[in-house]
Amino acid sequence: MKDPRDIIKRPIITEHSADLMADKKYTFEVSTKANKTEIKDAVELIFDVDVVKVNTANKKGKFRRMGRHGGYRPNTKKAVVTLSEDSKDLDFFEGA
Repeated sequence: MKDPRDIIKRPIITEHSADLMADKKYTFEVSTKANKTEIKDAVELIFDVDVVKVNTANKKGKFRRMGRHGGYRPNTKKAVVTLSEDSKDLDFFEGA
């Protein structure tokens, strides 16, 4: 198995994801090569919670230009993880 910290890159904290936290749904940026089973196992191992469902979305990198040179931003993958009702809440703002 891959290292869970290589699969889960960072939490995504936006207004929409903050609204989803009330329903025990948490959003993470994950490795583009990770599948739903690996994401579920990584979240359960890192945060010690019970995951019910994982939804993923691939985002293609945008074309950007610097002067006359053009290139693409990197592709990213986002995962919305739903926790069970009896799982504890994840607190991303502990140190703030």
